[in-house]
This record gives sequence, C-alpha cells and structure tokens, in this order.
Amino acid sequence: MTPGGTLKRQIGLGLLTSYGVGVMVGAGIYVLVGIVAGSAGIWTPLAFLLAALVALPSALSYCELTTRMPEAAGEVAYVEAGFGRRWLGLLVGLAIVVSAIVAAGAVLRGGVGYLVTFVPVADSVAIVAGGVLLTLVAVAGALRSLAFAALFTVIEVVGLLLVSWAGMTAAPVAEWLAPPPPEMLGVIGAVSLCFFAFIGFEDLANMAEEVRDPNRIMPRGILLALAITAALYGLVSLAAVRSVPAEALASSAQPLALVWQTATGGDPRFLSAIAVAAAVNGVLAQIVMAARVLLGVGRRSRGLSMLAQVGARSGTPVRASLLVGGAVILSALALPVAALAEIASLVLLAIFALVNAALIAIKRSGAPAPFRVPVWVPWAGLLSALAALLAALAGLV
Repeated sequence: MTPGGTLKRQIGLGLLTSYGVGVMVGAGIYVLVGIVAGSAGIWTPLAFLLAALVALPSALSYCELTTRMPEAAGEVAYVEAGFGRRWLGLLVGLAIVVSAIVAAGAVLRGGVGYLVTFVPVADSVAIVAGGVLLTLVAVAGALRSLAFAALFTVIEVVGLLLVSWAGMTAAPVAEWLAPPPPEMLGVIGAVSLCFFAFIGFEDLANMAEEVRDPNRIMPRGILLALAITAALYGLVSLAAVRSVPAEALASSAQPLALVWQTATGGDPRFLSAIAVAAAVNGVLAQIVMAARVLLGVGRRSRGLSMLAQVGARSGTPVRASLLVGGAVILSALALPVAALAEIASLVLLAIFALVNAALIAIKRSGAPAPFRVPVWVPWAGLLSALAALLAALAGLV
C-alpha cells in the first residue's frame, strides 16, 4: 500500500464517456419506459428530453467544479470549499458512499432477478458470487475496470438499438398515427420520474484525479455522456410508443421485451442477458466511484485514514474497494429493490442541491477556473434539484 493515496492519471475521454453512459443507462431503462408511458402516453419521448434539460444545469455545474478541483471525492471538496466546513464535506462524502452502496445493491439484486431466468442458481449465491467478482475487478485497477465496463456498455447500447430498430420498423399503433394533444400535467409529472434516468453523471466527478487532462476531458466527458444517454432514452421511448399502446407498456413489467415481441414476434429472452450486462456495469461503476470517495474522506479524517491508501501495483484504493464491495453484497441480500432505490434517489438529490449551492459560493470569490459557466447555471441546478427532492418526498407521504 502507498501512503498518501496518489492515483494514476491514465483515463482518456473515451473510457470516461462510456463509464458515464453505462452508469446513466443502467438497468433502469428496462422498466422506466413503461412507467413513464403510463403518465405521458405517446409524449413519453418529450418527457425524457425535458428531463435531460432539467439535469443539464447540474451537469454544467459539475463540469466547472471538476476543473477547479480535479480530485477523488469531488463533492466532498466542492462542499468543503463552498461552505468552509470540513464536517459538512465529510458528511456529504459518507452520504455519497451510502447512496452508491444502496444503489449498487438495488442493481445487483435486480440483475440477479434476470440472471436466474436462464441460469439455475439461488439468488443469494448469485448475489455473493457477482458481488465478489465485481469487487475484484474494481481492485484490479481503474483502467481495467473502466475497460471492462466499456465492454458491457457496448452490449447495452447494441441491445437498446436493436429494440429501437424493431419498434421503428413495426406497424405503428393508432395513437401514433393520430396523436392526441399532450396532457401537460401528465408530461410534467413524468419528467420528475425521468429525471432519475439521468442521475449518474456526478459519478464521473469522482474519477477526475485519474483523468489524464481533467481541464479538457472532464467537461467533455460529462456533457457527452449526458447527450448520448438522452439520445438513447429518446430513441428507445420513441420506438416503444410507436409500436405498442402506452397502456400496454405501462402495465408490463418488461416493456422493452414487449416491444421486441410485438414488433418481431421473436423470443425476447436475449434482453434478459442484456439486462444482466447493464446490472454488471452499474454495480461495477458504483463500487469504483464509492471507493474513490472513501479515499478522499480518508485523506480528510484521521479516524478513516486507513482508507486513504492506494495499492502500489494496482493504483487503486484497495481497502476502500473491498469495504464498499462487501457492503454492496450485504445491502443486496438484506433490502428490497424499491427501498434501496428510494434511499439512493433522495440522498443524491440532496447532494445535487448542496453542490450547486457550493458553486454559487465559490464563484462569488472570483477565483478563475479552466471551465466556467454563467452564475445562473448553478442557481437553475439548485432550484431543479430542490423541486425534484420535494416531489420525491411528497410521493413518499
């Protein structure tokens, strides 16, 4: 182990962007399209694109902050610099780690649900085996981890493009040929659901210390990942509502499998394999990110300094990765998917609000930055994060 926790700068734009796309697309797209169709109907693609615009200000805020402070545990540094309170930064860091653990636990548990449909193995065995394997990949090195994740991102994207092709070449439904005017209340309500589809770009901030040229690559990687994800969600949802009635999509537990079966008459089981690939990608991305956050927290806390060490050969935070991986396995075994997803979403929205508020405070100092956004951008990000957080809390009451 290397004291001081120095990470290797070896990640380029391609791997960073594929990492972001893999995190954001994830396994959620396989169910989210149907849920949104229940609210927005034929206008589901509009809801996804509007949600991308809502997420854009926060993404731009992260672009500036990653060039100001390109380090692991980015949000910890941003909040500490913005508010001048180390304890608040440490609290945010630990909250991010908890959020990542429960999010990865939810995706791991969901991916196992698809896996056992074609591999006869007990859920608990698959969760432990999958969690251990992905933790070892994360320990092996950032370059290897992101290359492994990039492979699964390609598999995800190919699967989604196949579903889109099937939906766009199928006979259109009546609602597509004569679309009703949009019910704006339904579309706006769907936007709050779609917003969660774009949570994930913030994970890139915690890889900034390992990016070769963060001043140039970080803003491009964040914005490219967001744009590609928005295009994928827009294309897939367009194909879905074109080929299958919105009511049928909303009532289906596997809406994209329904699109494939309706459009081609073929067996949709291959989508289960792609959903497993998406889950693998999502879990690995969260373990890699959360370990970097723990590394940054360990640098700032004497009590957690044992985590601020990097493997001399792997160049990764080994102890932090093993701790996160073990916690992910336990969360997947102990809690249902719905509870895990709710916890992760609420914590992330609160962090978005704090990060945007921190950038507002930092910009008042007038300190220069390699990449700058207008001051209204973090204000827009703050207000949209608070609005989404209130909507999510209202849904729980």
